[in-house]
Amino acid sequence: MKKYIFLITCLIFSFSFSQKKELRNANKKFNTGDVDGAYKIINSNKELLENADSKVFNNYVLLLAKILRSKESFEESYQKLKLIQSVKNLAEEVSAELQLLSSDIVNSAISDNQLESFLDASKKLYLAYTIDKNAEDYLYYAASSSVNAGDWETALKFYIELKELNYEGIVTKYYVTKIDTGEKLEVDEVQYELFKKLPKEYDQFIKEDTESKFPEIVKNIALIYNQLGMKDDAMRAVSEARKTNPEDVNLILVEANLYIDLDEMEKFKELMIEAIRLKPNDHILFFNLGVVNADQGNTEDARKYYEKAIEINPSYESAYLNLVALILEEEPEIVDKMNSLGTSRADNAKYDVLKKKREDLYRECVPILKKLITLNKDEEAIRTLMNIYGTLGDNQGFMEMKKMID
Repeated sequence: MKKYIFLITCLIFSFSFSQKKELRNANKKFNTGDVDGAYKIINSNKELLENADSKVFNNYVLLLAKILRSKESFEESYQKLKLIQSVKNLAEEVSAELQLLSSDIVNSAISDNQLESFLDASKKLYLAYTIDKNAEDYLYYAASSSVNAGDWETALKFYIELKELNYEGIVTKYYVTKIDTGEKLEVDEVQYELFKKLPKEYDQFIKEDTESKFPEIVKNIALIYNQLGMKDDAMRAVSEARKTNPEDVNLILVEANLYIDLDEMEKFKELMIEAIRLKPNDHILFFNLGVVNADQGNTEDARKYYEKAIEINPSYESAYLNLVALILEEEPEIVDKMNSLGTSRADNAKYDVLKKKREDLYRECVPILKKLITLNKDEEAIRTLMNIYGTLGDNQGFMEMKKMID
């Protein structure tokens, strides 16, 4: 009987020794960068290792998780790490491996986004967030990738989760100015504190927070609801957000844009006027009001808003282009009337009046287009001005514009 007990003990010892040996060999292969070699040993001894004692088994699972991470089987790697997350003597190693896994996942997701594999990027970023629930930024970028992939349902789910978390994504940015060149540099916090100790080389130290992403998240929830044809949910999402932030201009604009989709232009205008009250120097708000009024045929109001946008921001090219287009809207009707006239003396007199009216429209556009061309040699603006000069018989102006195009 003692002989049998001794034999069983020997077998157990031999079995255990074999398990440890194979695991050691696999670890050596992995640590020298031979991931495939390590994986081959693990696979060949899978049954042996999975029936090992808890200590060997836990180390086997940890190594397998590392191998799977290296082979970019990120989800499987995470599932393995979850099995041993509560093992005390491996806590430090597992925590470090989870950090490495999260970092590799995010880097892979960045590559996916660059390759426009947005769906893969979204899944990976959400997995990174699942690994570390404090990394809410990953959830935000997972939602963005889902939008880029056109996966509206998943994007909506992620944005709703961000909204429930009251995620704002505010980041502190640091800026310094190099004295010798006057160049403004964005730096990290460590550099910022370091450069403050070099007052002869750097000055104008600025620390500022980025805007909250919460209004954008609410906006995206509303827009996705709208995209999915769920307009009531879209309006409800914006209304709830506006109760919390009644003077948030971004939220007002989201609601205003929803009214455009609902073809309720009067309500849109009301909200835009409310936004202008809060941001009276925002040229884009005036420009948008100009567009809406132009679409509704309110030419006088549209012109007033375009001119206000230009007054606030004299470099805003779109306002110049739209203003010219607005002025020239009257031209087709004038041309039709001119073409419908006969050759009688009375008709000739009417023709002259209409011709002058048309030329007056052109003359009104000349200074606007000239200003636009000084800002940016926009080909559309140059061609329009060249045609105007041609119609007005201004050969010098015509040749100047032609030369610019040539």
